[in-house]
Amino acid sequence: MELFDVYPLYDITPVKGEGCYVYDENGTKYLDLYGGHAVISIGHSHPEYVKAISDQISRLGFYSNSIKNPMQQELADKLEKLAGIKNYQLFLCNSGAEANENALKVASFETGKSKIIYFDNAFHGRTSGVVAVTDNESIKAPFNKDHQVVKLPFGDGEALTEAMQEGDVAAIIFEIIQGVGGLDEAETAFYKKAEELCENYGAILIADEVQAGYGRTGDFFAFQKHGIRPDIISIAKGMGNGFPIGGVLIDDKIKSKYGMLGTTFGGNHLACAAGISVLDVIEKENLIENASELSEYIQQKAKEIPQIKKVKGRGLMIGLEFDFEVAALRKDLLFNYQIFTGAASNKKLLRILPPLNIQKEHFETFFKALKTALENH
Repeated sequence: MELFDVYPLYDITPVKGEGCYVYDENGTKYLDLYGGHAVISIGHSHPEYVKAISDQISRLGFYSNSIKNPMQQELADKLEKLAGIKNYQLFLCNSGAEANENALKVASFETGKSKIIYFDNAFHGRTSGVVAVTDNESIKAPFNKDHQVVKLPFGDGEALTEAMQEGDVAAIIFEIIQGVGGLDEAETAFYKKAEELCENYGAILIADEVQAGYGRTGDFFAFQKHGIRPDIISIAKGMGNGFPIGGVLIDDKIKSKYGMLGTTFGGNHLACAAGISVLDVIEKENLIENASELSEYIQQKAKEIPQIKKVKGRGLMIGLEFDFEVAALRKDLLFNYQIFTGAASNKKLLRILPPLNIQKEHFETFFKALKTALENH
């Protein structure tokens, strides 16, 4: 049987990971500055993480949500403490798309409405509802195009105000810093306007923190810089360091009822062991602070390279923008310098999303390689 061919693949087969490195089947060592789409938060094969999962699987890997699992509450309590947020409820699922799908569903339940506002260059997932609020028509099947959605310019408070005036909007959903869309971030006034409009018109404010959350930006959540309180926060990627886990943080004012949401695998024992371990390591190793400190260092190093026209993002969610398309540069870095980097819908942007335990010397290696590669570009 052949695999369903939907991914263009690099001819590299990683077989081992350690810290900020992965190794292929030939023993070649690669510096990982992409973390598998920002998933690797505490480093590949972190010993505490490996032990936590190994210990748990030796006892119990899975049982359904029809029984008590105290690990879910432990994860919720640790998340609340480390994130510095209060008065939310946690629903556990399996992925970022599923988290966003459930966020939209809760918003529609709560408001009795179905229209969703999203923004240019947004990416919220590939499942039925969230692909409808993703700004990429090529990945939407006819089945996905019947949802009631409105796309607006990102950061345009006036357009948002006008769109909300009919009072028929269930939710506004945005990434504080857009991931696939190219690392753009609006002004604080825009996010505060969205919060105000949701309150005035009875809509739900959803912050998609799937990629930017879990310390990647130098704050636990990217929205915290802007002083807003979303009604719903979606999380995934860095939450499990590679183990599939996602979640939805739902304001206490939104009441739950039996059967409202559900999942077979979400919040299983093994996923919780992974999630708890990630939070423990982030706290113990001060990885949020590390992301913040390295951001300043990256900004300084980028200034030494004239071909870099702009640095986007913050923390360890960084985009280096050039005045040329970077596909060839990324391949050069990968195959000639053994460094993984990421792409974006902005074809002139090189995305940097490394494990949060990365150190300055890793970036010294990267910038040295980048300078040499650019000389040959």
